[in-house]
Amino acid sequence: MGNSGSAVKVCTDHQGGINWLSLSPDGQRLLTGSEDGTARLWSTADSQCHGHFQGHESYITFCHLENEAAFTCSADHTIRKWDVVTGQCLAIYRGHTSIVNRILVAKDYLFSGSYDRTARCWSVDKEKQIQEFRGHRNCVLTLAHYSSRDVLEEEEEEEEEERVSRDLLVTGSTDCTVKVWWVSSGRCYQTLLGHTGAVLCLILDAPNRELFSGSTDYTIRTWNIVTGEQLKVFKEHQGSVICLELVNRHLYSGSADRTVKCWLVDTGERIQTYKAHKHSVSTLKYHAGILFTGSGDACARAFNSKSGVLQKIFRGHKFIINCIQIHNELLYTASHDGTLRIWDIRGICKRNKRRLKKERSVQGRSSQKGSLSRLFNNKVGCMVQQENGEHEAVELM
Repeated sequence: MGNSGSAVKVCTDHQGGINWLSLSPDGQRLLTGSEDGTARLWSTADSQCHGHFQGHESYITFCHLENEAAFTCSADHTIRKWDVVTGQCLAIYRGHTSIVNRILVAKDYLFSGSYDRTARCWSVDKEKQIQEFRGHRNCVLTLAHYSSRDVLEEEEEEEEEERVSRDLLVTGSTDCTVKVWWVSSGRCYQTLLGHTGAVLCLILDAPNRELFSGSTDYTIRTWNIVTGEQLKVFKEHQGSVICLELVNRHLYSGSADRTVKCWLVDTGERIQTYKAHKHSVSTLKYHAGILFTGSGDACARAFNSKSGVLQKIFRGHKFIINCIQIHNELLYTASHDGTLRIWDIRGICKRNKRRLKKERSVQGRSSQKGSLSRLFNNKVGCMVQQENGEHEAVELM
């Protein structure tokens, strides 16, 4: 294991901590949102800053990047849309009465969650509020979106007015509940009860009709998003569950207990624990069989996702790493120290690919050897049976 790595580049343009880092769908740009009230646009081709978005009157809490537009939300109660080419502010979305802490862009909708206890839906192009979702008793921290077409059969849909727009919004709150809302009417479709602490993170698996929620009550819960039924409770963490990642029916959870755990979604079994963090695990990203983590101890780490072995530590940040992204075998880490650091991960990716290839080869030989062994043992079993003249199974494996 390489104990530590040096950053390829350190970007120090921001004058305050970086709260979020977003990668464009085409992978060409990165967007950082900062405590200094500005957002910056970076090219993944040359790692240079190509845009500086100024206008918010307080710190930026979260940001989202599309190919042609950037979105930021702020403690100034507003959301802004920016042109990624000119840097011009294209729209300001006003209506929230407190800090806007999360945004989500889906289709022509922009969703937002706030400390004012509401979530809202906006028309991306018309700078206009379409819907307000009111019902939480405390601030809305996290959002997810899906279409009922992904999960409901036609006969399951309830009302004619809601068949026109089948989009649903999911909100997680510090009031310990998760709510599912019809976007068209603003009506609450389900309230998911069970958590006894704030809901900090959500992850949706619409094709399997499942929603995962992580909480300060130290648990992760799985819900059927059609019926609202609680399916499983994952209980082994000893601290708040801060972040979740779902890959191939494996759920990864990062916690304030300084560990990440991997769970089999279908059985609820915990199959791996990733240790070595000296503080809370703040962010997760799975890539090519490697689990990358960011922590409050100012380090990023790379683990073999299968074995749990720590493969590399990325040192250099001074404060908590709030977000990580990966593109073209480069790791991007954004920290509360105000820097964006870029790390070359080609070496560990190559080693991991070789390891996976070797494991598959060994498994293939073991499978072939196992078949021959079973054939041999069956023959021996038959010989023993004939010798004894008895009709009992003789197992020699």
